[in-house]
Amino acid sequence: MSPFLLTRTLPEDATEAALRADVLKGLTHTPKTLPPKWFYDAHGSELFEQITELPEYYPTRAEREILVARSGEIAAATGARTLVELGSGSSEKTRYLLDALTGLHTYVPVDVSESALTQAGHALIAQRPELSVHALIADFTGGLSLPGTPGPRLVAFLGGTIGNLLPAERAAFLSSVRSLLSPGDALLLGTDLVKDENVLVRAYDDAAGVTAAFNKNVLTVVNRELGADFDPGAFDHVALWDAENEWIEMRLRSRKDQTVKVPALDLAVDFAADEELHTEISAKFRKEGVRSELSAAGLELAHWWTDGEGRFALSLSVAR
Repeated sequence: MSPFLLTRTLPEDATEAALRADVLKGLTHTPKTLPPKWFYDAHGSELFEQITELPEYYPTRAEREILVARSGEIAAATGARTLVELGSGSSEKTRYLLDALTGLHTYVPVDVSESALTQAGHALIAQRPELSVHALIADFTGGLSLPGTPGPRLVAFLGGTIGNLLPAERAAFLSSVRSLLSPGDALLLGTDLVKDENVLVRAYDDAAGVTAAFNKNVLTVVNRELGADFDPGAFDHVALWDAENEWIEMRLRSRKDQTVKVPALDLAVDFAADEELHTEISAKFRKEGVRSELSAAGLELAHWWTDGEGRFALSLSVAR
């Protein structure tokens, strides 16, 4: 059986230090903010899995439809011997690519969660004993170095997660990905597309309230990790479409005047009634915009695939 290697590029205390820094910066900023990466503790990850199965939430189904239909074409176009997946999580959708990439030698899942990487890596090796898995515990938004593996390489960033980055952050991220690629390597990118506002808002404000619970979970994380006394019930979930920027904004709106204490930071934060804490953007894209952003990073759009309803796109770009 091929080896499972696990490399940590983050210090053991990096997560705690990053959380403290993000909470201090975000809660003393105007408007107040908390980054969406702190949704994803174990409970938050479970809630997100529930979201992907909701009738209103189409992106996961749409992307899976494309992967089922096009993985063979992706494999033929790239001939990848190494697959690198950024933010791999459970690696569930990646299996369509792994099945199609018959010449694959090494899979490199990248995630901040050691438990998710270990579980997914061992499951894959059990199914594909010839496959080498070299997992990286890393924050791919903070710069990344990859292990020496055979080319060509295919870097996959799925799920529309790039939409959580602001335009300047996207530019920096795409440039950092380009720096990892050699001639013949490629990037497979998942992007949610601009569509009817009502469809978009429903996807982030479902009738069952699962997304509301997911949004408020960031408060529970701050309470647990930093001793804060947020009352999630004192905030309402808000999802809005920003037509100018073409992104969904998720916020938490204070239901009253209140003060939240964060003892680990020696911080007291006042919220006015109806004041909003910004927690996530989810940008939506158009083909020419994606082409332009890729080109600015030194990547050339080579293939563009959408699901049958044109809701979501996978693009394959190559290093120039």
